[in-house]
Order: sequence, then structure tokens, then C-alpha cells
Amino acid sequence: MKIAMIGHKDFPSRAGGVEVVVYELATRLARMGHSVTVFNRGKRKGSNHYTEEGVEVYRCSTSPKKSLNALLYSITATFCAIGKGYDVYHYHAIGPSLMLIVPHFLGKKTVSTVHGLNWGIGRWNRFASGYLLLAERMLARYADEVIVLSEEAEEYFRNKYGRETVIIRNAVTPVEPCPPDIIRQKFGLEKDGYILLLARLDQEKGVHYLIDAFRRTDTDCKLVLAGEVPDNAYGAKIKEMAKDDPNIIFTGFVTGDALRELYSNTRLYVLPSEIEGLALTLLEAMSAGAPVLTSDIPENTRVTGRFGKSFVSRDTDSLAEALRECLAAPKDEALLAEQAAYIRTEYGYDKVVRATEALYRKVTGLEEGPADRQKEKI
Repeated sequence: MKIAMIGHKDFPSRAGGVEVVVYELATRLARMGHSVTVFNRGKRKGSNHYTEEGVEVYRCSTSPKKSLNALLYSITATFCAIGKGYDVYHYHAIGPSLMLIVPHFLGKKTVSTVHGLNWGIGRWNRFASGYLLLAERMLARYADEVIVLSEEAEEYFRNKYGRETVIIRNAVTPVEPCPPDIIRQKFGLEKDGYILLLARLDQEKGVHYLIDAFRRTDTDCKLVLAGEVPDNAYGAKIKEMAKDDPNIIFTGFVTGDALRELYSNTRLYVLPSEIEGLALTLLEAMSAGAPVLTSDIPENTRVTGRFGKSFVSRDTDSLAEALRECLAAPKDEALLAEQAAYIRTEYGYDKVVRATEALYRKVTGLEEGPADRQKEKI
């Protein structure tokens, strides 16, 4: 099959959950013998069409203005893709999915993955929220198949639009535990000496609740906030909250060995998000054997089950109390080993890629051919 993917920011990239999903799906489908093309957001001089790990990549024009960025990108990416003979157009995230109406009305097959129902979160202005709501309505009406990550999202689309969806949960490449080396040299961190939040540090991740609760907690642990701080009022707010506290560390964007070390050596991974699809960073932390504490939204607690602890979402007092309890309790190494094994079994990429491929075959009517029967192991 010839597959186009639209909606991420960059490839290859770990800038966010959408980028990780697109990378894993695209490269694994390419190894299975499919022709996969991804359309990146924003052009770069001298590097706007290339091949990476068997995946064809185009960079498409967009706007430097954040309110128009996703809209303009989805338009240019869609028209760049049209006419190239793709069997299926796979849009990732609600915003870019608005433009699937173009291939749809041209008789092409489309799939949309809803990574999160985030049009109502505080960081969007009225125009952006309205745009996302319109995109949601369009994908619910016109996409040949809609992929969601949770039962809550499935119920939302059924109740609001009468639309049936397909649940294909996120998967994870397990994090192999490793000792602190880079993080000791760069940030002064030791094993079990810090609490970790690794995420895109936007408002819906609840960073402000965690900073406030941490400052109420009497602990020798540091608080490590790993991820890009947004260049907006919320970014300025969380920096101000952490000002003059040497025990709160902003690492910036982290990847590679430093990322694995952060997961492997944290005393506690905390995800205080107000809204989620299915957090890849939570899966990664659990796969590394890290104790986890999350807000009690179903999208988090459905993953953690009996392995993790939770607190009342958006309640700083509840979070502070949960922090104290988790830090006072000894680590249950046997339970954490069981947790890591559970994540590897239930959230492996083989299952996700096979389910996605089967969905493509359903919408296109294409059957498995001779080349497909000689696939490499994904």
C-alpha cells in the first residue's frame, strides 16, 4: 500500500506523542514493505524532500503565527499529497484532520487518529477552539475510519456524533534501565534522588499543580521538569512559580541516553495532566520500572491499574498528600518488575502496527499481496 501521514510536526522526532507515534508507525510499516510518506510541518533550506529509514519525507509550508500554523500546514500538506497516488491518507490529531475533506471528496480513503480531545483546554483562544471543534465535526462525519485511544473517547464520539470509532491504543518501545551518568554530570541527579515529570510542559499537563504541591512537600528529592517550556504566558507562569528554588530543575527537551537515564533512576514519575489521550511518557516510565503517580482521569488510571497511585485531578492538596505518601513508602521492586513486564506485553508495537495495517486494508479493500508475505519482522 501507499500511505500518506499528515499531522505531526517533524520526522524523525520525539517532540511530542504524535511525533513518536508517526515515527514508529511509519518506519515499521515501511519495513513491512509498504510505501510510506510523511509530511512535516515547516520547510528548511536544502532539506525539504528526503528519505529517512525507508520513509519518504516532504516538508510543507506553514505559518509562523501559532494560531494559523496547523491550519496552513494541513492545507499545504494535503495539496502536496494529492495526486501522488496514495491508497490511504492518515491524518494525526484533530486540527490537521479538517483537511481530510479534500481527499474524501476526491474519492480517496482517509483515516484520522484522535490523540486527545483537547479543543477545550485553556491554552486555546476562541479562534483555535472553534477551528478544532470544526475539525472534529468534519473528521467525525467524513473520515472512513476514526481511531481513538480510549473507551472515553469512543463513548464521546458515539454520544455526540453517533459515530463508531476503533480503539487502537498507543504502544511503547520499552526503556531498558540504566545507571545515572549523563544526568549526574549535567544536572547533578542521583538514583532515587528526584521526582520526574517528562512531557510537553503545557497547561493541560498540570505542571503548576505539581510545582505547588512539591513546594509543600518536605523532601530531599529534587523536582525535574523535563520538556520544552512554552513561549507563552503559561510558560512564564511556571518559571515564576519555580523561581529561586534550586530544587526545581528545568532540563529542556531531552532525548537519547539522557532520557533513558531520567526514566530509569527517578524515585517517582508524576503525571498531573488534566486531559490525556494515552500518554506515551507514562508508558515509557512504567516500562522502565519507575513508580508512578497520576491524576485520576480514566485515561491515566486505565493504564496504571493496580501498579500506580493516583490523586484527585486539579487538586493540589490531594497531589501534595499523595506525593508525601509515595515518597514515604519503600519501593516494591517485585511489583515494579511485574509492572514493566505488563507494559511490554500489553502495549507492544506489533499489536498496534498490525491493527493499523488491518484498518488500512479494510478501508481500501486491498488484500495482502506476494510482497507483503515476505515482510521483515516489525
